[in-house]
Amino acid sequence: MDEAIRFSETVSARLEDGVLVVTLNNPPVNAISADMRAGLLDAVRQANSDQNVRALVITGAGKAFIGGADIREFGQPATEPTLPTVVEAIEGSGKQIVAAINGAALGGGLEIALACHHRVAGSAATLGLPEVKLGIVPGAGGTQRLPRLTGVVKAVELISSGRTVTARDALSLGIVDEVADDPVKGAISAARDQSAKLPRRTGALAVPAEDPKAIEDGAAKALSRARGSEAAIEAVRLVRSAGERSLADGLSDERATFLRLRDSDQAKALRHVFFAERAAAKVSGLEGVEPRKVEIVGVVGSGLMGSGIAVAALDAGYRVIVVEQTDEAAAKGLDRITGLLDRALKSGRIDEAGRSGRLERLSVGSSMEALAAADLVIEAVFDDLQVKSELFEKLGRIVRPETVLATNTSYLDPDAIAAVTSFPERVCGLHFFSPANVMRLVEVVRCARTAPDVLATGLAFARRLKKLPVVCGVCEGFIGNRIFSAYRREAEFLVEDGASPQEIDAAMENYGFAMGPFAVFDLAGLEIAWARRKRQAATRDPSERYVEIADRLCEMGRFGQKTGRGWYTYPDGKRTVDPEVTALIDACRAAKGIVPRQIAAAEIASRLLSAMAAEGNALLKEGIAERASDIDLVLINGYGFPAYRGGPMYVSQQGTHS
Repeated sequence: MDEAIRFSETVSARLEDGVLVVTLNNPPVNAISADMRAGLLDAVRQANSDQNVRALVITGAGKAFIGGADIREFGQPATEPTLPTVVEAIEGSGKQIVAAINGAALGGGLEIALACHHRVAGSAATLGLPEVKLGIVPGAGGTQRLPRLTGVVKAVELISSGRTVTARDALSLGIVDEVADDPVKGAISAARDQSAKLPRRTGALAVPAEDPKAIEDGAAKALSRARGSEAAIEAVRLVRSAGERSLADGLSDERATFLRLRDSDQAKALRHVFFAERAAAKVSGLEGVEPRKVEIVGVVGSGLMGSGIAVAALDAGYRVIVVEQTDEAAAKGLDRITGLLDRALKSGRIDEAGRSGRLERLSVGSSMEALAAADLVIEAVFDDLQVKSELFEKLGRIVRPETVLATNTSYLDPDAIAAVTSFPERVCGLHFFSPANVMRLVEVVRCARTAPDVLATGLAFARRLKKLPVVCGVCEGFIGNRIFSAYRREAEFLVEDGASPQEIDAAMENYGFAMGPFAVFDLAGLEIAWARRKRQAATRDPSERYVEIADRLCEMGRFGQKTGRGWYTYPDGKRTVDPEVTALIDACRAAKGIVPRQIAAAEIASRLLSAMAAEGNALLKEGIAERASDIDLVLINGYGFPAYRGGPMYVSQQGTHS
């Protein structure tokens, strides 16, 4: 065999002193295409028949090992060789095959690595089987090989959640054998050392013995999180069966399950979400526009939202300046931010060095002038137009000419806030969702005068925070809160018509929401929406249907969980139906002469979903949202809409609410 050879368009190799180093190159993430499968299989077969090759190393070009299957092939006729065929050839190779995991090894990429006889990961590598996020299960041995390395309990958690792990975590779990700064060099060394040994085949290993109760508890926990996800439910079943039958039987069941789920409604919806995220990154008017440079981020306000934004920025490597009104408030803000970092340390998400490094990049004080050093300033103060306007007027006299100002308002008009400055073109909205260091969604608001490079800066900043930015125009509530208001309004109509809050919550939780609307209202607090309704009272159309029940609850001091009473009551923190609320609902119906009727769960879900879609269509018509799929992303990532349903606009387009 020549020292340099190309097996296909995406697979090439070089021979280094008896070790064939096979490189996979399919930018940007080395997705497993038909060409890659064919080339890799050819490389393995030729190497096994070539006496000059003692061992093989498989690695990826660029920053990825293999980022998973090529999703564009889903729904297409299978092209030979299939991934299971390639994986079987790798594991069955008579010569040692070492995976040099130089970057992300996800889905089929990790399945290829699991089939290798030894695994060396780069320190920055990430590994995972995220197939459930596309409505499927691993289809090339992931559910059967991973538990042979990690045990069933850990494999159930990883596969049913689709969570990725770092190289160090993978090492401690037994998924990889080594972590090296230069994984290719380490893999070549390992291949030479082990070339004379019999390959260690993952599929031939026994599943480690574990406490049956621990397996049962782990499975129950995973199933409780699944909330109707067929893929997660099947993943749990397949992993649990790995230790109870032969590898061949497990692989056969896994493949059949994969093929069945691939064509399911849930998988189709999740593919819609996948492509929606790609589409959201393409924003009209920003072609060729470069964002401004941001190295120092200012945050005004250190409450729940401000501290979360600060931590997210620190996690992304920024220097962060947090400003409060007083020294006392600043001290409390620092405690809050430190507490969030301590929690991340305790959970293992960061280490002690990471915590220290973040605190070194943080300053918290009460001097507004400190923000003169910031490239981007985000306000996270009380959602009051006068408060925010006065703040922006003051910031306008402090910040540098190139600094971008962003408002985190939920309902106020950012154009009115921008108007108090002499540079409205440098203002945009960055609407984070609480807790901001956890929630993935950011609505990036394009104001009337926002300059293209300022909007691009907001998007680039959100992406560096590993958030999902969705661009929207200016209206009250933007995309998410405006649709949520329509959802709330229809839920209250349903109560007035005869459904109880607990029946509505049960219907939506059965549909896949983590919490029903009334449980969410109580969690968020009823007084915010009440204040908004009071502001709107003078301009409300008297002929428009209006439900007073929520107002009566607030007048009784029932503001939700924080007061122990809202739509429900909360003795010992447990949500309980309150007869007082039931009586209030009955009285309000009677006052309007409404005779309540039984409303089936299917009608409840249909009406609520239709209300969301109708408001979404209005947003599209007004140009607030650029595309229907953007609306789906907002509802899924900010409001708990079940991803495997595809979002309210997708459901509406499919013509089914079941």
